[in-house]
Amino acid sequence: MNPLKYILEKEFKQIFRDPAIIRVIFILPVIQLIILPLTADYEIKNINISIIDRDHSTTSNRLIHKITSSNYFKLIDYSGDFNQAMTGIDNDKADLIIELPRGFEADLYAQKKTTIFLAVNAINGVKANLGATYLRTIIQNYNNDFRIALLTPGRFNELPIIETTSSNWYNPKMNYKFFMVPGILVLLITMIGLNLSAINIVREKEIGTIEQINVTPIKKIHFILGKLIPFWILGLIVITIGLFIAWLFYGIIPLGTYFTIYVFAAVYLLIILGIGLLISTYAENQQQAMLISFFLLMIFVLMGGLYTNIDSMPEWAQWVTKFNPVAYFIEVMRRVVLKGSGLSDIKQLLSIMLIFAIVVNYWAVISYRKRS
Repeated sequence: MNPLKYILEKEFKQIFRDPAIIRVIFILPVIQLIILPLTADYEIKNINISIIDRDHSTTSNRLIHKITSSNYFKLIDYSGDFNQAMTGIDNDKADLIIELPRGFEADLYAQKKTTIFLAVNAINGVKANLGATYLRTIIQNYNNDFRIALLTPGRFNELPIIETTSSNWYNPKMNYKFFMVPGILVLLITMIGLNLSAINIVREKEIGTIEQINVTPIKKIHFILGKLIPFWILGLIVITIGLFIAWLFYGIIPLGTYFTIYVFAAVYLLIILGIGLLISTYAENQQQAMLISFFLLMIFVLMGGLYTNIDSMPEWAQWVTKFNPVAYFIEVMRRVVLKGSGLSDIKQLLSIMLIFAIVVNYWAVISYRKRS
């Protein structure tokens, strides 16, 4: 029997003999891909705000209505006592405080200016910054409307008005699911592939079967390929299931071709599984393999460009992402799904991934030592 065929037959039997592995490969990704995109939303809503209105004028009431009628803020306190509002921030019940001073309306009409006090609970930095940005935008829009309302038609000193129109290319409705779902699918494939391949050879060491394999005439390359190919095939099946879930639950149909996704995914899986097998050749037990793979996964995920814009990272971090295969696959998935890119558009990224795949798997082959 062909040595590679023997290894493949053994691996497939071992995989399908363990129900836990089947659940991890086929059931968990489906559940996660359905749930995670519903919660991973860049847009922050229900920001708790306390409003202190010391003016109680028509103008201040209009501004308050404009703030509270938006979908972003939730009014939890409306009073004239600043200390009471600060108690809400101290107890983490309020995220923002806005104070409208006495004479708010009179100053706007008489002096054409006034001052608004804004306090921000910055314990949650992201929520604080976005909440303050939303509030400033609302106030600025209200200010522009107020200034325009004061103008007398036909006068030569009317304020110039610049109107802007925007067009969102590739994602016209700015639906966050369209760029989150492909990225989450990449992360799920990465976690499954890296973890399972990382414990593969180590498990053979712990149960003692590695010694039986080492005394056979099986070559190292056949052994590594036999460990890699089954999970490579299962990885492509998981991608297929993930793309089906994306279509079924979120209506996501790539503008590009599925063929482009599968070509890049095939190379990507070679890298991830190669890294897992490389870890497995060096680790002495499954605990070591899991800890190393967890360490790499944290770097891959947090520096992959899904939750943090790579261009906003420090320069040294941007160089690190050039060696992060997750960042390449997320970019390609978004290009194909949203932009309709083809193989010719991603050929540079595909070439880089091919080099990664060759280097990682060659390293895995030479690092495996047969002992008789």
